[in-house]
Amino acid sequence: MGRFIGVDLHKNNFMVCYLDGSHREIRTYKLSELKSFRKSLRKSDIVGVESTGNTRYFVEQIAENVQSVKIINPSQFKVISHSVKKTDRNDVETIVEFLSKDMVPEVRLKDKKTSQIASLCQTRDKLVKLRTALKNKVHNILNTYGIQIKKESLSSEKGLRSVLQMPVDEIALVELDVIVTQIRSLNESIKRLDKELANRGKDMKGHKNITSIKGIGDKSGTILLSVIGDINDFESEKKLAAYFGIVPRVSASNETVHTGRITKRGSKLGRTTLVQCTLIAIRYSPYLQTFYQRIKARKGSGKAIIATSKKLLGIIYNTLKEDWEFEDFPNFILKST
Repeated sequence: MGRFIGVDLHKNNFMVCYLDGSHREIRTYKLSELKSFRKSLRKSDIVGVESTGNTRYFVEQIAENVQSVKIINPSQFKVISHSVKKTDRNDVETIVEFLSKDMVPEVRLKDKKTSQIASLCQTRDKLVKLRTALKNKVHNILNTYGIQIKKESLSSEKGLRSVLQMPVDEIALVELDVIVTQIRSLNESIKRLDKELANRGKDMKGHKNITSIKGIGDKSGTILLSVIGDINDFESEKKLAAYFGIVPRVSASNETVHTGRITKRGSKLGRTTLVQCTLIAIRYSPYLQTFYQRIKARKGSGKAIIATSKKLLGIIYNTLKEDWEFEDFPNFILKST
């Protein structure tokens, strides 16, 4: 039987605990000594390492030298984060102990291309939010002078130019000039990312399938696929819904079971995109519209849109799993092969 090896990975170094039967050995390596660590590995070893920023690089360097590498979900591995004795040595010993009992909560490592596209999507989302914050700042400054402009006016170059013509004092004009310059820069950056996502997204497996669903466009389809990764990693649509964080929290005590609000685990961007797509899809799909209206009548529009989003995610799951492509999504007619 092979060894179990726990790794506590940092930016510049990592601590390793080797467990061989009852014998334990702890060593610390600099990241530059990764080659030396790799030489210490055997094909029968099982390695456990928490997911961090440089985990992919670490795994790629050692994967061929061991039996398997288990990437641990740090948010679920609370035994470390809530430990009273929070030290690297204690962390790595805890990892190897749970690894030897096959009790570590694993997280998926998506393929490199999907991860890179997911990173592009996340960067775009951050830039859009920053641009929105700056636009709000422009409105706040102008409001102090009793000037009101439409929010959408700042989406055009003409609108940005008009801001710099407003009757404000010199200090405010300097501030507005700086903000407008940043908004223009963000516009160009977001446009560049949109172009890259459009080009890369269409090459993703399942892109034609998912965008054949009325309500899911090229950009939103790319975002959803970057969140989902390989659909075969999910054994059911319920598992996918849990991954998106749109299932209710459940607490059970004796014979009493309580359900609460959705967990909101997983990608917030993925969840937001799914809801946006659902709002569009219910305009075209009689099936989704009927479902939405039925839930809305009983529980209100908020819970209805979440329930309908879960329903749409189930359609997405089956579309990707079964390699469907719709000819007419509203009437659920597939393209003939």
